[in-house]
Amino acid sequence: MKILLTGGGSGGHFYPLISVAQKIRKEAEKRKILQPKIYYVAENPYDEDLLFRNDIIFKQLSSGKLRNYFSVLNFFDLFKTAGGIIKAMMMIFSVYPDVVFSNGGYGSFPVLFAAKFFRIPVLIHVSDTSPGRVLRWASKFAKKISVGFPEAGKHFLEEKVAYTGNPIRAGINLPLVQGAHEFLKLDKGVPTILVFGGSQGAKMINDVVVDSLLQLVEKYQIIHQTGANNFKEVFGRANLILEKSSHKERYKPFKYLDLLALRMSVGASDLVISRAGAGSISEIAVWGIPSIIVPITISSGDHQRQNAFSYARNGAAVVVEEENLTSNLLVSEINRLMEDKEKREKMSVGAKEFARTDAAEKIAEEILKMALKH
Repeated sequence: MKILLTGGGSGGHFYPLISVAQKIRKEAEKRKILQPKIYYVAENPYDEDLLFRNDIIFKQLSSGKLRNYFSVLNFFDLFKTAGGIIKAMMMIFSVYPDVVFSNGGYGSFPVLFAAKFFRIPVLIHVSDTSPGRVLRWASKFAKKISVGFPEAGKHFLEEKVAYTGNPIRAGINLPLVQGAHEFLKLDKGVPTILVFGGSQGAKMINDVVVDSLLQLVEKYQIIHQTGANNFKEVFGRANLILEKSSHKERYKPFKYLDLLALRMSVGASDLVISRAGAGSISEIAVWGIPSIIVPITISSGDHQRQNAFSYARNGAAVVVEEENLTSNLLVSEINRLMEDKEKREKMSVGAKEFARTDAAEKIAEEILKMALKH
């Protein structure tokens, strides 16, 4: 049995695919069937060690990108996409998988095109409230469609759709409270805020948080994942701003929080500030922590704003639009929530009601079912 996974090149695509692959292996073991060969197709491996540890074969495939704005690169990328389709056709013919699973992204288009040509069963997952162009197109021939938000289902034929929630990283649903303050050198008597802009960080959030530091550290400890490319600038500015502060040690910037550090950070935190990526929201929901969500104003299909308001609908989060995000507003919203314990408890309940912890397992079961049938 062969299963091929494909998606865009970001962590938001990669980690859910790995979660599904892990559940496929567990489900195969439970059913006492031979372990399938699992392939991951993308422009780059993203995390070679994680692929190796999960016995996933990486296949490199480049594809062009169709931008939503005018760019001369769109013309050249047409040729790149055509080349990607030719290579994908040869790859699919060579591997001939029993199932292709994709969670979208322009990088998955050539593989899905080849799967359609060779009549390979396809299952797709829509992580956001609205599907991107590749998944809209793929939904026409996909056998099954899983969705991360209930609203996404309205875009497809009802009989194809299952609301599963979004797959999350293994272990991320278990925050580590014991030893978290010692690990991160935090004071247990001071409330903690986690600023989490996704794996790449979020420059706008970084800037506003840094501008607010003098006020914030008077009352709170800040764990701040800046993103690797932003760390040097953020660290330098923060040092200047906090140079004479007696609470300078309350600010904890990190380029990136690995799984252990993130679980520790979550275990120590009372409030999360985050972007509105589907993966980030799904993880915050599982943690059950109140949050302030700042969606990207210009995102494909406006999906981040839709994600944010869908999540906030049952009281799980406060949404602050980018155009309204200022230092004064951020500090005001943080103070308002941190001073209202009852409000935070209701937000926590709303988050847990939204959370889905078995998404990867449900998708893996359907993939194996389709593979065995094929």
